[in-house]
Amino acid sequence: MDPDKCCESGCTPCERDPVGSEPRDLCNYIDGEFVCHSSEQWKNVLQPATGERFARVPLSTRTDVDCAVSAAKKAQPSWGRLSHSERADWLDKIADALEAKYEDIAALESKDTGKPISLARAVDAYRSVANFRFFAGLIRETYAGQREHFEMEDATNIVVPKPVGVGALITPWNLPLYLLSWKVAPAIGMGNTVVCKPSEFTPMTADLLMETIHEVGLPKGVVNLVHGDGLGAGSPLTSHPDVDLVSFTGGTATGAKVAAAASPIFKKLSLELGGKNASIVFDDCDMEKTVEGVTRAAFLNQGQVCLCGSRILVQSGIYDDFVDSFVNSVESMKIGDPSDESTQLGALISAEHLSKVESYVELAKQEGGEILTGGYPCLPKDFEHGNWLAPTVISGLSVDARCATEEIFGPVVTIHRFESEDEAITIANNTRYGLAGSVWTSDLEKGQRVAEDIDTGMVWVNTWLHRDLRTPFGGVKDSGVGREGGRWSLGFFSEPMNICLKHD
Repeated sequence: MDPDKCCESGCTPCERDPVGSEPRDLCNYIDGEFVCHSSEQWKNVLQPATGERFARVPLSTRTDVDCAVSAAKKAQPSWGRLSHSERADWLDKIADALEAKYEDIAALESKDTGKPISLARAVDAYRSVANFRFFAGLIRETYAGQREHFEMEDATNIVVPKPVGVGALITPWNLPLYLLSWKVAPAIGMGNTVVCKPSEFTPMTADLLMETIHEVGLPKGVVNLVHGDGLGAGSPLTSHPDVDLVSFTGGTATGAKVAAAASPIFKKLSLELGGKNASIVFDDCDMEKTVEGVTRAAFLNQGQVCLCGSRILVQSGIYDDFVDSFVNSVESMKIGDPSDESTQLGALISAEHLSKVESYVELAKQEGGEILTGGYPCLPKDFEHGNWLAPTVISGLSVDARCATEEIFGPVVTIHRFESEDEAITIANNTRYGLAGSVWTSDLEKGQRVAEDIDTGMVWVNTWLHRDLRTPFGGVKDSGVGREGGRWSLGFFSEPMNICLKHD
């Protein structure tokens, strides 16, 4: 696409580059059309594995946001008047069209994020389709029968779920389409219209979703997308007076800015933020299964998942044996070419993020930590400009150390010894975060007891990231505000209105 074809302001239709061409320039999607952004500024999209540019993403401005919000606001009344069943049918149409692009989703996600293709296929592509199907089914099931009502002696109260209005959906770079679909499906399913702002680091599958929505013929303005960074696009979107709700997933520092922008005009707000999650290993665990599970929890997606168990707490009786087995497990993981089906660990998202993670490894040494394994992988020359770091395990740190309490969001874990249940719980709660955690023990009664004493939103016992989409997702403390998932998503993306009918 020739940038000169784009006008200096407004929403001008743009000529999309053919799929597969590189480097490829992306477009915003507003009011049912792919359009140019209002500035001449672009950001290069780099492959994390190689450092090579393969696309450019628009750096949109307030003008583009205004255009997208206006389109969403115009479309909302007619979309909101559709029945729940009619909107659920649209979700199924999107799911069917996405499923036909399953391999395209996986390949784009792997290339865009640096994660292994096997992970992109099993997690990202699968959940992106499943999210639309799940919410279509849940909406039909929830609203197929009589509305919720409460009888009084002389009146009947009927609860009517109404759309909130225009939603701002802001998603991160680690699970791009997975999390975008997790928000779009319930938002539009409940009658809202939306403006999406994906991460400027990983815009490719958001573009694919807009292409899919366009192909199925979703009414114009129901789903809009504005590319850009936080300053140019994110801030104007969250503070826009015609945006009624904000659903944000990302870092805690950015989440605080989103809350500050949304709060003065009382927008409905959901924030899913960072985590510093503990994997608690008791001496009565199944050692083999626990090592396997804790390794996965520590390093899935190169540790770039807010749910990852980046603090491993091990009871003294098995500490030495567990550490030996865990380090062996970590060192056996294959790191390399994300497109290789056998690869288990890929690249970090950017050079800047790699530098941040490296700084924490250096800090750990200053804090008295011992690097049990880690460093830089030996890879072919094609990957010499990528963002690579081997999975790193650090012992010997105080439980109060910065590396043991601050979110690193990379392939780095700290490992600590504990004696009793109470000590494990104290260590687990010794952080400003409270998103998730896991407990590993053969005693399920103890597992539940310990889980209930952890200040966090989610805990798995003898497993990790075993998701039932009906359950609430979210955290406490600096890990966020509110819950999404299942009926909690339907509740967030709607407003319950009570109508009281007085009997004669």
